[in-house]
Parts: sequence; structure tokens; C-alpha cells
Amino acid sequence: MKEIILSADGDSVLYLVPDAVAENLEEYCLKFCSDWLWNSPEAEKYRVGNAVCYTEADFIEYLNTYVFPDCESKMIKNLGPTDLGGYLPEEYKDRPYYNF
Repeated sequence: MKEIILSADGDSVLYLVPDAVAENLEEYCLKFCSDWLWNSPEAEKYRVGNAVCYTEADFIEYLNTYVFPDCESKMIKNLGPTDLGGYLPEEYKDRPYYNF
């Protein structure tokens, strides 16, 4: 398990996720928001007309439910507003970061 930072145009949040997610964060995030949200029947609750509405917590739920059900991702700490990762505390600057 490795640490990553996610945001959805709000606070940046530190999560612990499977190594594969941390090492390929953009790939997993894009699959979630460009494919799964639009095409999966399980994602119907996120669709609003011609748009989707979700947060980084929904991505973590997707990982835990559909991708890595035996390896739970979890929130570690809310880092607060970081201007899309531009103002991360020094101790977290090396973590993979993705803003939805």
C-alpha cells in the first residue's frame, strides 16, 4: 500500500491505496472518470443528464468495491486547500497527485 493525494477542486486528501494504483494513478483515475462513470450500470447514480457528478471519495469507493475489493483503500488525512497541489506541505510533495 502506498500514499497518494486526490482532490476534486477542493481540499487535497491523502489516501492509502494499493501499489498498482499509486504507480499508475492517472491510468486508474481516467478509467474511472472516462469509462466506468459513463458506461457501467453501477455508476448510474453519478449521472446527471449529460454530465457526471462525483468526488475523489467516489473514486476510492469504486476501487474498494469493483477493482480491489480485497485490498481496502482508505483516507489518511485531509490536507486542506492546496491550490490543486500547488501548496502541498513539503512532507507530501513526492506523493502521486490527481485532481478530478
